[in-house]
Amino acid sequence: MSEANTFGVRAVGRSLATQAVLALALPVNLAVTLVAGARTAARSETRHTAEHPRTVLLTGGKMTKALHLARAFHRAGHRVVLAESGRYRFTGHRFSRAVDTFHVVPAPQDPSYVPALVDLAEREEADVFVPLSSPVSSAYDSRVREALAGRCDSVHVDPATLAVVDDKGAFAAAAGELGLPVPDTHLITDADQVLDFDFSRSHRPYVLKSIAYDPVHRLDLTPLPRPSHAQTRAFVSALPISADNPWILQELITGREYCTHGTVRDGELTAYCCCESSAFQVNYAAVDKPEIERWVRTFTRSLGATGQMSFDFIESADGTPYAIECNPRTHSAITLFDDPVALSRAYLDDCAPTLTPAVGSRATYWLYHELWRLARAPWQVRERWRVLRTGRDAILDVRDPLPFLLVHHLQIPSLLLGNLVRGRDWLRIDFNIGKLVEPAGD
Repeated sequence: MSEANTFGVRAVGRSLATQAVLALALPVNLAVTLVAGARTAARSETRHTAEHPRTVLLTGGKMTKALHLARAFHRAGHRVVLAESGRYRFTGHRFSRAVDTFHVVPAPQDPSYVPALVDLAEREEADVFVPLSSPVSSAYDSRVREALAGRCDSVHVDPATLAVVDDKGAFAAAAGELGLPVPDTHLITDADQVLDFDFSRSHRPYVLKSIAYDPVHRLDLTPLPRPSHAQTRAFVSALPISADNPWILQELITGREYCTHGTVRDGELTAYCCCESSAFQVNYAAVDKPEIERWVRTFTRSLGATGQMSFDFIESADGTPYAIECNPRTHSAITLFDDPVALSRAYLDDCAPTLTPAVGSRATYWLYHELWRLARAPWQVRERWRVLRTGRDAILDVRDPLPFLLVHHLQIPSLLLGNLVRGRDWLRIDFNIGKLVEPAGD
């Protein structure tokens, strides 16, 4: 049997085994959903009456953060229209009681995406467009914002701001001009630029990062230079660096990692939180880091833009926060905000005060990620129990139980089946963003 066929058999076996494990959990989740549903039916829903009810169009319906915002807008008294591409039409979130209507739209790369969103906003008489962008869709959502100008408010950055914050090199340059700490950063369009680089300019090593989102290489922090010139050449030559696919060579800062979410209106933070971070983040707990907040406020005020901006930081040993990158989209840490009315105002009102997670807010987790960690490291049972005991699941809400059931027993199984039929492999399941992480995926 060839290596390709062996790999195919392993991939098929892994998909089928995962489907079987999810099926085993179905009776328990169904029972929980039925009990929660019965309790909810017996009680009237607690919902605020908005002074000016609005229709909010949310995209990215497969992701937990879309569900969280839908619930917030709904409980604040607004109408929610949820949209997602055809591949994710079976998202469990469409069945949330917070979603008034659900629509399938083209994938962001499709030429019909922008006109389809504009048409949808007009048909549903949307007052506000809040895209829950993926790395791929941020630029297309910015075009939607421009097309909706004058007809619908948008909580997303304009194309000019996007060009600064969504490009790691341009972002580092803009922050540096403000005197904000960022790593030494250089644009790379050819492998020879790395081979000719003077690494002695810093006492720290450097790393290469793709400017375009790259799910395969984004976690690779191989320090440069390698022990020998030949090893450096071999490493760099294997990367898809070109003028059409530029990378950055960036000083490698070591220290504690943090991530932030910011909802920004006219440059002012209306919602902000900061959490400790890691490469594959599926747990969020708010921390108070005044230096990082000052960094974010200074930068967002300099832009004067409206949108959502998530920053990644590394705090060095001397306490200096270095911003590594800015992602112009909603961060999953938004699940920490548990006041729906205040969160809704942070998105819809220009003069809203800065909302931060309440002191003592419970950390958020995704149950199936915790169970997977326990299966891989059963000796960590006390830590897993601590996470479950002190935190709360980001999807499960006894007032709105169907999404928890259907994310795990419709959305993910349908994606596994789809990949099985198409013969596509996957790297891992991300229940947070509701997708299979694939080689060369989005």
